[in-house]
Amino acid sequence: MSLPLSLPLDGGGSGWGCSSYANRMTAVVELVAAVKRYGDVEALRGVDLAIPPGQVVAILGPNGAGKTTAISLMLGLRRPTAGTARLFGLDPSDRRARSRCGVMLQESGVTDALTLREVVDLFRAYYPHPMPTARALEMAGLLDQAERQVVKLSGGQRQRLYYALAVCGDPEVIFLDEPTVGMDVESRRAFLDSIREFFREGRTIVLTTHYLEEADQLAGRVVVIDRGLVIADAPPAQIKARVAGKRVSFTTDRTLAQSDFAGLPVSHLELEDGRVRLLSNQPEAVLRALFTKGLALRDLEVVGADLEEAFLALTQRGGASPPGGE
Repeated sequence: MSLPLSLPLDGGGSGWGCSSYANRMTAVVELVAAVKRYGDVEALRGVDLAIPPGQVVAILGPNGAGKTTAISLMLGLRRPTAGTARLFGLDPSDRRARSRCGVMLQESGVTDALTLREVVDLFRAYYPHPMPTARALEMAGLLDQAERQVVKLSGGQRQRLYYALAVCGDPEVIFLDEPTVGMDVESRRAFLDSIREFFREGRTIVLTTHYLEEADQLAGRVVVIDRGLVIADAPPAQIKARVAGKRVSFTTDRTLAQSDFAGLPVSHLELEDGRVRLLSNQPEAVLRALFTKGLALRDLEVVGADLEEAFLALTQRGGASPPGGE
């Protein structure tokens, strides 16, 4: 849901590590010792996070890790049990802060009977200095569908409409929660280009996504939340560098099983239709052992770990901590 539906209104960067790059006077978004409990479940356990102007920040985490709760606190949709949330230095419920934000949440809805132009015009009225309707629709790739009724949109087109509603107020910061769900490949590519354009204009972007390749392409900073705590906060390259070893992938002339890799220095092994994908600190030893077995390997690739593999390594080696909320 974009901001006016849930919050009625009146009116990548440099430097990393929360304490080293920003102070509380310059942060666009800030959580200070934020705790959120739902009954006996502690979704956030004292999170400190500050986002200065002009960054693209991807907030990642497994399902139930606490990332959605963190976004909800930033937007004032929920109140922290303890600690503080600030938006432009104000309480997130303050209209002066809200009028400077655009939001695209997973659960969205607009009146189906209106045209796209009418819906955008309606949402623009919530903001003191909105952008022209045509520009918002153009940024979402929907200008040629301006007179079409919302009810006639496909799922991917609805997602793009929600993006137009999020940007139509010409906000200084935009929150995007799983923005490309339901989009085809071409629409997703155009959408990501639009986000980059918005960032180049000096805007701050906070997004969550399950497509980690998107986070790697867009974000200058990745924040990983797991079990209610921030376990990593760094540029994507530094996150990936935390994974020791290499990613090895290849195809074989016969189907392999887990047992074929028994005793080998392998982690995150994936076997599917003759394609093998794994992580290893000793890729040479693994390949030597496979060659010794007489296997013919094709399309062999040995590279550094990608963001998805780094994310899995970070979130799977945590201790037995209480589960977080969404």
